[in-house]
Amino acid sequence: MGLKTWMKGMNRSLSAFTRRLAENSGGNVALMFAISLPVLILLTVGGVDIHRASTVRANLQDALDAAALAAARSPYTANSDLQRVGLAALKANLKAFPEVTLSEDDTSFVMNDDNVVIATSKVSVKAMVAHIVLPPYGRFMDEYLLVRADSEVDRSSKNIEVGLVLDITGSMGGRRIADLKAAATQLVDIVVEDVQTPFYTRMAIIPYSMGVNLGGYADDARGTPIGARAISDMEWADSSAKNISDITRASTGVVTTASSHGLQTNDFVWIRNVSGMPQVNDRAYRVQRINDTSFSLQSWNGTSWETLQTSGYGRYSRRGEVRKCRLSDCTVQVSAAGHGLANGDGVYITGVNGMTEVNARPFIVSHVTENTYSIGFNGAEWGTYTSGGSSWCGQDGCQWRVFYNPSGDLRALETSTCVSERTGRQAYTDAAPDASARVGRNYPSTSGNPCPSATILPLSSDRATLKSRIRDLSVVGSTAGQIGMAWGWYAVSPNFNGLWPGSPAGAYAPEDTLKAVIIMTDGEFNTPYNSGVIAVDAGAGSGGNRDKINQNATNGDPFAQGRALCDSMKAAGVIVYTVGFQISAGGNAAALLADCATSPQHAHLPASGADLSTAFAEIGRDITRLRISK
Repeated sequence: MGLKTWMKGMNRSLSAFTRRLAENSGGNVALMFAISLPVLILLTVGGVDIHRASTVRANLQDALDAAALAAARSPYTANSDLQRVGLAALKANLKAFPEVTLSEDDTSFVMNDDNVVIATSKVSVKAMVAHIVLPPYGRFMDEYLLVRADSEVDRSSKNIEVGLVLDITGSMGGRRIADLKAAATQLVDIVVEDVQTPFYTRMAIIPYSMGVNLGGYADDARGTPIGARAISDMEWADSSAKNISDITRASTGVVTTASSHGLQTNDFVWIRNVSGMPQVNDRAYRVQRINDTSFSLQSWNGTSWETLQTSGYGRYSRRGEVRKCRLSDCTVQVSAAGHGLANGDGVYITGVNGMTEVNARPFIVSHVTENTYSIGFNGAEWGTYTSGGSSWCGQDGCQWRVFYNPSGDLRALETSTCVSERTGRQAYTDAAPDASARVGRNYPSTSGNPCPSATILPLSSDRATLKSRIRDLSVVGSTAGQIGMAWGWYAVSPNFNGLWPGSPAGAYAPEDTLKAVIIMTDGEFNTPYNSGVIAVDAGAGSGGNRDKINQNATNGDPFAQGRALCDSMKAAGVIVYTVGFQISAGGNAAALLADCATSPQHAHLPASGADLSTAFAEIGRDITRLRISK
């Protein structure tokens, strides 16, 4: 049975019931009931239309609020233009409610002298119980109900700055990165407006994986890497080789040369190519001179020099040569003026001619003087230095970083334009990155975990540029989410304006500028650093141990780092939104994102690409909404 049929039947029944009551004179109760019946019907049956009118008003209010926002966000100031934009938006919004009829004559969008868009509208909705007739009162409800709503919008009373932190790690490959690009592009359209006066809306893009690539901004943020010093000489010996003619087997072995050896007591020598008594080969000795053609040897036992006893060695048969050394351990001495190294430092050497065996290799230096050092290897089996070469320091801050990995192998990695965490007192602040508060350098792996090619984009109102940067994102590497978080904050911090004076952030003035950071990730933070190299206690998925330093992370757990950054960011007045794409609730990543978000309503855990777009759209609308004052 349809509602109209039901209402007609109800009308007939009520009329008949009323007539019976009117004809009944059996008592006062019947009379009193007859008198109160219209009120009872109004309260019961009329409530249907009253509730319906209330629902229509709520829907109209939502539609009118959105239309007022559209008018306020438009570039127009004339009331006629605001009316055109607002009315078109309202009609579109009301298409979802076909049971209402918009009264265009009663709808207006105007802007007052305080830059407030004032919207008013009325709609009519057909009453469902309007045909009820209560004799002798007649019809008690009109055919149509008129519903009104009002809205006031303070037109763009604040600037908007958004740092969009995007996860481009290897796990974001395939469908995930495509979904992220679609959602982020949509967000740009929601947040960044066409008109940038009198208030602007700008966004920064911060892609991250094992670090954040600063591109041309890197030197100003982490300091210019220390470059090479020119090598002028490389040599381990101070004389030409002398041929050996005999070595005795005795408690004190005696070496005899075919001609005058030219050595003095306490000179240092290197012996090689001896046959029959191979135990003496390829070692450094201290000389005890006997005469022009003979001498005994002392060897270093780790704490002192002791007489070499050859009685237990094989019997010398032939050949062999001895050569005087520059240094006590007969290692190669490098001459490089102003090399800046200290004993125990690392060094990396390139471009040497002649003694090419030293090229593209790391060494630990010793025997350091102002302009020379030893690389710890003898060069008797190498070529002879002829010219050229560069000496690169191997400490944090140098172009190359020399370190021991967990296997004890000496490794060298070159710096990149990526950065790692800032350490020290300013680790969790947005203090300007001056000489006393540089951000961390980043020496990336050469085998599978490189610095990403996508670079940071400072605050921009150019939607085409923002979308292009998003479109060109590619995935690679592990997850240093704490570094992405930091640069999301730095991008909207006025303290970092020295990096990008052409794209400065506004002052911390909440009444003038809304600052927000959106932190998106799809996985666990697993990549902390020590002096620019991934630390040995990094988590699973952070790459192999070959290119990790054998030291724990300077700042500790990356999740704890993220929490500290978020706390400081929020304390500075930055609104933090978090998006955990396909992250399971209850894990470390989900807990971190919940803690980081400004409120539970600012945290999102989308499970699909569609959910991701919805989450970004909700965040965009929340950021850009213009305060509805009434």
